[in-house]
Amino acid sequence: MRLKPVALSTIVLLSLAGGGWYLQQHKKPSPGADSAAPASPASAASGAAGSSSSKSPPQTVGVMAARLQDVPVTVEASGTVASLKTVDLRAQTSSVVREVLIKDGDTVRRGQVLFRFDDRPDRANVERARAQLARDRASLADAERQYKRAQELRAQNFIAPSALDSSQAAVEAQRAAVQADEAALRTAELSLGYNELRAPMDGRVGLISVNPGSLVQGGSAAATPLLSIVQMNPIGVSFNLPESQLASLLAATRAAPGEKNPPALDAQLLMPGARGGSDQAAKEQPLKGKLGFVDNLVDSSTGTIKVRAEFDNSQQTLWPGQYVRIRMTLRTIKDAVVVPQAAIIQRGNERSVYVVGADKAAEMRPVQTRYPFGDWIVVEGLKAGDSVVVEGKQNLRPGTPLKPQPAQLNPAQGGGKRGAAAAAAASGVPASASAASAAGA
Repeated sequence: MRLKPVALSTIVLLSLAGGGWYLQQHKKPSPGADSAAPASPASAASGAAGSSSSKSPPQTVGVMAARLQDVPVTVEASGTVASLKTVDLRAQTSSVVREVLIKDGDTVRRGQVLFRFDDRPDRANVERARAQLARDRASLADAERQYKRAQELRAQNFIAPSALDSSQAAVEAQRAAVQADEAALRTAELSLGYNELRAPMDGRVGLISVNPGSLVQGGSAAATPLLSIVQMNPIGVSFNLPESQLASLLAATRAAPGEKNPPALDAQLLMPGARGGSDQAAKEQPLKGKLGFVDNLVDSSTGTIKVRAEFDNSQQTLWPGQYVRIRMTLRTIKDAVVVPQAAIIQRGNERSVYVVGADKAAEMRPVQTRYPFGDWIVVEGLKAGDSVVVEGKQNLRPGTPLKPQPAQLNPAQGGGKRGAAAAAAASGVPASASAASAAGA
């Protein structure tokens, strides 16, 4: 069978190609080939890693500048609004209610008449006592005249000495009877006064339990009160503090050496509306008061001590029984260095932060934490103005090149324009851009 010319040409070309490949594979290397030979795989990998490390880009991190400020040391607790004075009014005489001169929930003034009872029996007793007093006074006047006449007769020896003594005793007995009548009259008038029930203090009344025509029983502490009055201004807030804070509280209430009076501790109420930002008026004008009372013993069952603060309540913003949060300032740390709590790195009992070094490289600094407040914390081991890494610190190592930018802190949590400006100064970003970034957060 004869091959076609095309098939024959293809076979020749394949043979030539195969021979060339065989010669190339078995060609001996030249004497200088070792210097041009490729490096081993391990050396190539090492060189590639070194090249990559030397050319790694800076890591972008969010930074804030450590700030220098005065930090108030505060305690915060849940409390209950309680009136400083509460009075339950009861009838002091058994009678029938004639008039009720107030309504449920009225605000009353001290001395204001609240109830009037049927006073006719007591008025009759007053008149009877007055008549008895008048009769005994007349008898006393007659006895004194008889005694004076007896003295004259005795001076003339017309009567015996015993007769004069009897006349004198009659005068003294009648004088005592007059004094008893005067006391009885005062008692009757006092009982008559019980028929008008007056407010013993300024305050707000609660629910009235009687109506005109009701019979009330007097002189019994177990009787149902006619009403209760609570003092609304000033008003107190009672709360409990753990005994671990008792030493700081007592230290803050002691007078300094050379001072006679102890300092008045400031207290501030955190109303629910103000904390949520819905009550702008309460947010702009917080309720401020003073510490008024620290109990004389610690409750051993709970490990807490009872404390009370007093507040002005002229606007009746607070109501007895209301649940509130209270904050008291115990002292102030002067010129403290503060950083965001998010910058703190915890490793067991050690605390540290990353700061931006002079060569824009990460530098780890050990710090000692002193007092946290909000999103910030007082530390030792830093200087004011140090650029502290807040965001992106989880992937850092000492010496890592950094590209700092302002951290996105919420101004409402303690950052604000001041914090944004400090971060901008530390990172080299314009202050306007930093403030806009913080506002956007």
